Amino acid sequence: MSARYTVLTGGVGGAKLVNGLYRILPPHSLTAIVNTGDDFRHYGLPVSPDIDTLLYTLSGRSNQTLGWGREGETWNFMAALTSLGGENWFNLGDGDLALHVLRGHALASGETLTSIIASFAAAWNLALTILPMTDDAVATFVDTDEGLLSFQRYFVERRCEPRLLSVQFDGAQAAAAAPGVVEAIMTSDAVLVAPSNPWLSVDPLLAIPAIRAALVATPAPVVAVSPLVGGTAVKGPTAKLMAELGLAITNHTIAGHYGSWLDALLIHGDDDAPAGVAHARTDTLMHTADDRIRVARAALALAEGCSG
Repeated sequence: MSARYTVLTGGVGGAKLVNGLYRILPPHSLTAIVNTGDDFRHYGLPVSPDIDTLLYTLSGRSNQTLGWGREGETWNFMAALTSLGGENWFNLGDGDLALHVLRGHALASGETLTSIIASFAAAWNLALTILPMTDDAVATFVDTDEGLLSFQRYFVERRCEPRLLSVQFDGAQAAAAAPGVVEAIMTSDAVLVAPSNPWLSVDPLLAIPAIRAALVATPAPVVAVSPLVGGTAVKGPTAKLMAELGLAITNHTIAGHYGSWLDALLIHGDDDAPAGVAHARTDTLMHTADDRIRVARAALALAEGCSG
């Protein structure tokens, strides 16, 4: 039987690694399990930012300049919304609306998020399995010095400016892993954790008991790619968040946060090595397609080394 691989992912950095893996692995050998803690309803439309970012990235539709949304997007809806006095802190592009409208219609008809994502991936001829972490409602909230904020209010509207005190995942303890998630983790030849924000993009997955239990129990090596480059994050609030939580901004902290289920950590260049955890080094910056392939190959090689 051909080898199978699973990656836990969220955000732009995660989508880049999945893209690198997708470019080098055989068709239908990769499963991506995606954070849905960021999901929310905006003007009645169900928005799944991390899932949509991954769909756009893998299908070649992502906006390379912004790092989110669709390439060649137009904004007539937002202009009309603003002219009517609507809230415009969260942008919904004209093409992007199609995903949200179709997702909303399908959910109202009784379909699950898992089946909806599968139909989107099939429509765009994507030869991998994309799974939400759960079909249940899980919402990330951030406790800050300005009070409790929903993730999108904190991340988009307030641009991560408030001081973070803690993060919570409403609904996670009672949530079931989406169909296929536990099986993918348990039966893969390697499980990878993308260089997504550990606290905001990976922890929502880990907060679901069945997913954390599968990571502990899987016989496959589990390898994470560190989101840190030179003691900071390439994109997003990872380093700021770590400082606000009183944590050292090091790979040792990243490895310790993931804990005993992590077998190895892929780190950037000559950055600090995590004590007591296997590791390998490469340039983990992923600006180009070749960069993404390089990091994907390095992560797979590290996993193979753990297996051998």
